[in-house]
Amino acid sequence: MFKDVYEKTLKLAAHKRANLYLSIVSFVESSFFPIPPDVMIIPMVMAKKEDYLKIFLNATIFSVLGGLLGYFIGFVSVDLAMSVVEFYGYEDKVNNLKISLSKGNGMYVWLGILFLAGFTPLPYKVFTITSGLIGFNVLVFVFISLIARGLRFFLVSFLSAKFGQPFINFLEKKGTLWSTIIGALIIIFFTIIYLILK
Repeated sequence: MFKDVYEKTLKLAAHKRANLYLSIVSFVESSFFPIPPDVMIIPMVMAKKEDYLKIFLNATIFSVLGGLLGYFIGFVSVDLAMSVVEFYGYEDKVNNLKISLSKGNGMYVWLGILFLAGFTPLPYKVFTITSGLIGFNVLVFVFISLIARGLRFFLVSFLSAKFGQPFINFLEKKGTLWSTIIGALIIIFFTIIYLILK
């Protein structure tokens, strides 16, 4: 099933209304859709390298708006939210997070997790919904989402325009590993800055 959805999503990148479809995919991926916008971003940038900034902004804005939908789902409907979380196999992790937050030691951890979810191939929609479930500060949620999704989509767009096929080959082989490493390094960097300024 996922392969069929993936291939149909990929075909949308070549459509004359690709920008509209990218907006839609970016929006729904942040709340329930399984295929990430990167699937469309890369071929769209490859076809029109001069538009890479427009493509990155499109994906970022609608991804964050979709994240707000996910947040709203988690905030107003526990049953619907948990059904999505269970579908992606994150029920235990969400329940453990609730326990950590109830003890008062999980909010800063959640900031890091939310950033990693937005930046790496983790299922971002699970974390947007969970943010609503736990009543995470919505302004901080939007801020972190803008940074994480914006950074991810900018790098994908820019590097696709700059290096083309070699970058695509790299993503297919080691993209998940390196995005996780970079995301973790960014979190460590800002944690150190926070501790120094504290």
